[in-house]
Amino acid sequence: MTIAQFVVTAAQMRDIEERIFDAGMPVAALMEKVAGAISRRIQAILKEEGRNYVFNPFSLFPNHLSQVPKIGILVGPGHNGGDALVIARELYFQGYSIAVYCPFAKFKELTGFHANYAKSLGIPFYGEVDSLQDCHILIDGLFGFGLERPLTDFLATVIDEINEWEKFVFSIDIPSGLHTDTGEVLGTAIRATHTFCLGLWKLAFLQDQALEYIGSSELIDFDIPIADILAILGECPTIKRITKESAIASLPLSRHPASHKYKNGHLLLIAGSRRYNGAAILAGLAARASGVGILSIAVPQSIKPLLTAELPEALIIGCVETENGAIRDLPPAINLKDYDAIAIGPGLTLDAAAVVELILESDRPLVLDADGLNILSHLGAKAIISERKNHTILTPHLGEFKRLFPDLYEETLNNRVLAAQIAAEMMGGIIVLKGAKVAIANPSGYVWLNPESTPALARGGSGDVLTGLLGGLLAETISKFTVESVVQTAVWWHSYAGILAAKDRTELGVDAFTLTQYLIPVLKEVIGNLGTGDR
Repeated sequence: MTIAQFVVTAAQMRDIEERIFDAGMPVAALMEKVAGAISRRIQAILKEEGRNYVFNPFSLFPNHLSQVPKIGILVGPGHNGGDALVIARELYFQGYSIAVYCPFAKFKELTGFHANYAKSLGIPFYGEVDSLQDCHILIDGLFGFGLERPLTDFLATVIDEINEWEKFVFSIDIPSGLHTDTGEVLGTAIRATHTFCLGLWKLAFLQDQALEYIGSSELIDFDIPIADILAILGECPTIKRITKESAIASLPLSRHPASHKYKNGHLLLIAGSRRYNGAAILAGLAARASGVGILSIAVPQSIKPLLTAELPEALIIGCVETENGAIRDLPPAINLKDYDAIAIGPGLTLDAAAVVELILESDRPLVLDADGLNILSHLGAKAIISERKNHTILTPHLGEFKRLFPDLYEETLNNRVLAAQIAAEMMGGIIVLKGAKVAIANPSGYVWLNPESTPALARGGSGDVLTGLLGGLLAETISKFTVESVVQTAVWWHSYAGILAAKDRTELGVDAFTLTQYLIPVLKEVIGNLGTGDR
């Protein structure tokens, strides 16, 4: 595992740091190392932002930052404040104008030393936050990881006032006021533009509710020995962060020269209705991009011509339909054992309940989404999924999750990671809880979190694309990789396609059909980066 894959809670990070200090690393030396790295990154970012302003009129940077900006430092009483003071000192030595806001009378010893030295250099300290209002940039060092009490009284007022200024804010480790594990706002919190996460990724960075406060983020690696991490997290950590390297490990990037379609998987996709025919098309296009050997798509008879026109290479199966244009039954000629995987749900409507029940009784690996999930919620998810003889993957968004697990939803409202973990353990299947940061959980309690995301995916039909892609990849690779690794790869591939599309077309320009067109460019980029562009 690489450093980028580890995710820690506040308690785990404390234990890891304690091992480092017990081994002889001086706290002061580590503070200098971390703060030095941050100060260098801040200078690099300021230079880049200054250059980009000309091309981005929506930048938070003011136009006059071609001049040396004035930087305000928010200093707390603990070591987070100490980090901020070392950064203040280093930026001061580089010629920046520095002002410190410090509302506390007492400090941890090391932080106090840095405060005294900063004052000796002539850096001004203020007890009123208004003194920083003319600063162009703020550096938040009020509170680091591990905060658990809500911020109230004057501190809450101060943070709210800072947020109203809408300045460019760097936060050290985590924005002050956020819970390290859940990302919950503890009363109020700094809205950072950019956050430097120190040492290891904290769980809050992968919780949706924290994202509007964290802004963009990066890891400041200060060389924690892997042995110390594994001593606390275990040899196989329960929670991992998906990386590009781990995701592409399960991509079917090459095939045997004698390969043929029957060896590359057969997916049965059951989707669509007269009302929602586009869902079947989107899922089918994504399944095609997965590279699956044979793609069969069961749809209502009335929309079969639409699917045939869009996916001429697929086997389009017309089904008897209800009065409302939903699939009523599958044709008797369909033998479910002929398929390596089944994906069902996009665009079905609730009228297709009988078909969903039939598929749930099958022994094929199954991806269940959209109306498939809504129908399952009426049948009883726990009882049915726990009885299945093969892998079941549920891909709910938060609303569908609430319908499937209403009591659990209320209990875990502020912790999506925990919600997915408990749901997967409870029902014996794999949960893919969709959101800005997708959480994947298996029945053994392991969780994988996808850090790659873009608001471009917040469009109708994006979930249909994921269902088709995941179904195709599952059918193609289930015999080669674990089901968990296949799901991680599909989730990462889907989100990275959105990121590529947004770069080309802006976030507003990425509809679900466009998203399907960027699935193959992801592979081209991956292969190019591997140095095998002519494969």
